[in-house]
Amino acid sequence: MKLGERGGKIDGLPKITGSAVFTGDLSLPGMLHAAFHRSPHPHARIVSIDTSKALAVQGVHAVLTGADLPVNYGVIPVAQDEHALATEKVRFVGEEVACVAAVDRATAIAAARLVEVTYELLRPVLSIEDALDPEKPVLHDKRRKASNILRRVHQKYGDPDAGFERADVVIDAAYDYPGSTHVPLEPQTAVAIPDAQGRLELWSSTQIPHYLHRTVARVLELRPQDVRVRKPDVGAGYGGKSDPFANELCAAKLALVTGRPVRCVLDREEVFYAHRGRHRTKMTLSMGVTNDGEITAARFTADAEGGAYASYGVVTAYYFGVFLPLPYKLDHWQFTARRCYTNHPPCGPKRGHGAIQPRFALELHMNKLADAIGMDPAELRRRNSVEPDTETSNGLRITSVALNECLDAAMEASGYREKRGNLGPNRGIGIAASAYMCGALHSIYKNEMPQSAVQICADRSGLVRIFSGTADIGQGSNHMLAHLVSGELGIPAEDCPVLEADTHFTPVDLGSYSSRVTFFAGNAALNAARKLKEAITSSFDGDVRFEDGQVHVGQGDDLKSMPFRDAVIHAEGVHGTLGFVGHYTPPKIGSRFRRQSVGPSPAYSFTAQVAEVTVDPETGFVTIDRIWCAHDCGKAINPTIVEGQIEGSVYMGVGEALLEEHVFTGPKGHGGLHRNPSILEYKIPTIHDTPPIEAILIESNDPEGPHGAKEAGEGPQLATVPAIANAIHDACGIWLDAAPFTPDRVLRALERAERGRR
Repeated sequence: MKLGERGGKIDGLPKITGSAVFTGDLSLPGMLHAAFHRSPHPHARIVSIDTSKALAVQGVHAVLTGADLPVNYGVIPVAQDEHALATEKVRFVGEEVACVAAVDRATAIAAARLVEVTYELLRPVLSIEDALDPEKPVLHDKRRKASNILRRVHQKYGDPDAGFERADVVIDAAYDYPGSTHVPLEPQTAVAIPDAQGRLELWSSTQIPHYLHRTVARVLELRPQDVRVRKPDVGAGYGGKSDPFANELCAAKLALVTGRPVRCVLDREEVFYAHRGRHRTKMTLSMGVTNDGEITAARFTADAEGGAYASYGVVTAYYFGVFLPLPYKLDHWQFTARRCYTNHPPCGPKRGHGAIQPRFALELHMNKLADAIGMDPAELRRRNSVEPDTETSNGLRITSVALNECLDAAMEASGYREKRGNLGPNRGIGIAASAYMCGALHSIYKNEMPQSAVQICADRSGLVRIFSGTADIGQGSNHMLAHLVSGELGIPAEDCPVLEADTHFTPVDLGSYSSRVTFFAGNAALNAARKLKEAITSSFDGDVRFEDGQVHVGQGDDLKSMPFRDAVIHAEGVHGTLGFVGHYTPPKIGSRFRRQSVGPSPAYSFTAQVAEVTVDPETGFVTIDRIWCAHDCGKAINPTIVEGQIEGSVYMGVGEALLEEHVFTGPKGHGGLHRNPSILEYKIPTIHDTPPIEAILIESNDPEGPHGAKEAGEGPQLATVPAIANAIHDACGIWLDAAPFTPDRVLRALERAERGRR
């Protein structure tokens, strides 16, 4: 299979047949099982903990409390505010307070219930408004600045006041985006294995093996070389496994305490407590436009409810604003974002992290502005599209851009021009656009080291083994690595086995987040493969070509061809063992502005999306009839896999548009109790709710991407929710400024519109 050809993933057959090994499949002799005692209160001080009754249960081997794991941690070094088990306070219903290891899970659960905790109840902080109220208790009262605002970011570019003065139309609006979670099929799972020398091996369903490795060593106070983290197959993550979790740390500690393997797997309700999903965000946006369609200025605010701990929240506060202009030109604008602590499960990164919420606001606003000046919304987007090889007003370097091509393709495929305003009563079509990063420029902790490295070794059998610290969580990164290496060497991808995410044997890669893996690890893999190719080439005299599993040396009558493995044997005789390392560090970008560690990326993807809907005015139900998504992926290394990523993104966008919302009890009840912590109660689209999705690949061939490739795993989701909202407006004339678009919200909006017409 050559670059750009369609085909299945190299790990597809094991997944289909069930032979793939997940963390939960591991079963070891003498293995213990762990279970948590969790807080029933959203906010309380821990007065005492009595574990004696739990320890007395037959089959219990150990019980941990916060005193056993006193070292704090957090994935972002400037906000390390978590402990594996609560120490002085609990800060949300479901927080881990104690952990029991027993001979089986049922015994561990029963013993965990016997842990007795005395609490001093504290007033909870249950909303953004509570968090901003200086009279409310402070969740983390030992911070240097005692406040429930984790991070406030304010940035200003150009002269917004002057920009608004130039505008012919200015529109102000408020938007509300709900909290939601990831719902991967596989829950968070960890298996820890000790050895006689006090070293530790940890298997985990993680997206960040490198950062997990660092955290385990830190919290357990072990030498990093005495900790081995391994990531087997993972049943999806979508950002929800981008943090170190209590089940990983407690399994590791219990393994060391008991000297036996320990498994700690969360049940589905516990996955909702672990969370790290989408922040509920309240936004305001003011934008100005001239009558000929030039966007002149914008002011944006975002207040986000982040839950009890920081997670990636510092980064989130920046993401709310720094991507706001993209994919449009905007010279005069400002934003203020606040990420707040509340007594709910901690939020973190979910697919399209930090960009989904402001994109919802901005793409609805674009349609409102277009209506106000009598311009087609697609044309307004086209007139303001960023151009290739430019720099945004806030210093983001733009390389390849195919946004207008995406707009054209989506409109052509959907019949947008003919259908807009002409589909008949209660049917409509809407458009939206977006852009997203191809990996964060800076690592989570500051250093000048490569962010991705790939080691390859050519074997005399003809195999080329690939060692990479990447985390394939279903998106196909292992296939991407094998495909790039095999393509460079002219051999089948099946002959390039990938050993990934084993911190004892693979070079460092920072993990699967920020849509970074194809761009970063892909470039590293190509770098290594080209070194191997050069070594083989230089071992021969004359021209050398690699093709169809053969190496061809010379030309014409002097042409000699041999199997790739014979060429490897020959080259090894000349050079010795053929092992090479490739690495990738992104270029330095964005140094013109202060605090630009968040936002710059080596490239950006672009998307245009069209949705067609039907609205039932009697019930308020919205049916999505079809979605067309045109995505600028740079170069589709394997079009089948890229289309799958686009379809998955759109599917998740459909869920957030129509169904998904975290709901908690308010202060009049218990307060802070999750109302829908199961897949039965927390609604995600079934096959019957999912519309036909047409994925359209647009290739701009980025000059710095591996063979021109850019991201396709997150960017396509950004435009889905606003495209649906804009289609609803085309269908029945209502603006839905709060998601999800549930029947009750639709009916209320229709009633308001009807009253306005009277």
